[in-house]
Amino acid sequence: MSHSADTDGRAARAPSRITKPSWRYVFRTAARGFVADECVDLASGLTFRMLLSVFPGLVALVSILSLLGQSGSVVTQVLDEAERVAPTDTWSTLRPMLDTVLDTPAPGWGLIVGLAIALWSASGYVKAFGRAMNTVVGVPEGRGVVFFNLVMYLLTLLILIMGALALLVFVLSGPIAEAVGGLLGMSGVALAVWNVARWFLLAGIVVLVVAFLYHATPNIKQPRFRWLSIGALIAIVVSILASLGLSFYVSRFGTFNATYGALAGVIVLMLWVFIVNAILLFGAQLDCAIERVRELQAGLPAEEHLQLPVRSTKASDKQAEQAAEDVRRGRNLRLTAGASQDDPTVPPPPKH
Repeated sequence: MSHSADTDGRAARAPSRITKPSWRYVFRTAARGFVADECVDLASGLTFRMLLSVFPGLVALVSILSLLGQSGSVVTQVLDEAERVAPTDTWSTLRPMLDTVLDTPAPGWGLIVGLAIALWSASGYVKAFGRAMNTVVGVPEGRGVVFFNLVMYLLTLLILIMGALALLVFVLSGPIAEAVGGLLGMSGVALAVWNVARWFLLAGIVVLVVAFLYHATPNIKQPRFRWLSIGALIAIVVSILASLGLSFYVSRFGTFNATYGALAGVIVLMLWVFIVNAILLFGAQLDCAIERVRELQAGLPAEEHLQLPVRSTKASDKQAEQAAEDVRRGRNLRLTAGASQDDPTVPPPPKH
């Protein structure tokens, strides 16, 4: 299934070297792969995992802000900003639940233990995303339990730290920029520049999160780390457009209240998370198809499998051995049962 790192298609690394017919092949195979890998069902599972991880993740986020000398008030200010753009019915359902987890823990060992527990709970989505990525790239999960969990916990912590930084950028730096500009006698200009620049910083954090999810979660060694792959770029842009479209639809034409009543807000949130996850998986399919084309143009036999090495086969080899052992035992049961039917002197197996 894999080749060495020297034969992984590096001769066709640049997107500009992919021919026009190859681009048609990329989008066609990505769409078919999305259906064949049942990515809609995978997105549904990721939605469930993400919703389970939201509140532990928020607790961990508040804990990280506490370690940085901030408090839950930062998150509260962000929620106040989000309330301006979120549909009213959805927000009225979600805000009380979010407020219940915004009590900042006191510094000390209790904070560290709470952060560790919240990190463990929030990592469920990252682990599930890794399994979905393995399905997309067509490899089994071969990393050992300890190594796999360590990588997922570290990745979850990294994502939460970037989330904390994003909150600080969003909430705190505006007044700081205004104060610095005031000292220079240009507070209005500084604030105007910051109001534009912070969106680029937030976009950069989103790009990094998606890049780490695409690169670190699957059990495959990619040729290099891409800060912004083509699939990730398309996924981010389409996710933003889809989010704006869903918000517009819910606020203007949606009938969720009539159908779901008090649960309308939760249903809208689940629908949004599902759409984003499905788009992220399609972006991963695009990157997989692009890598396949690069390898094919480099002369590698990548028609069925990507010619990239896996990170580890320890767990998958053990599972294969266990499966082979189960087959052997099942065969013995069948042969023993057949022998007992042919030979009347062989007692039948005991009944349970």
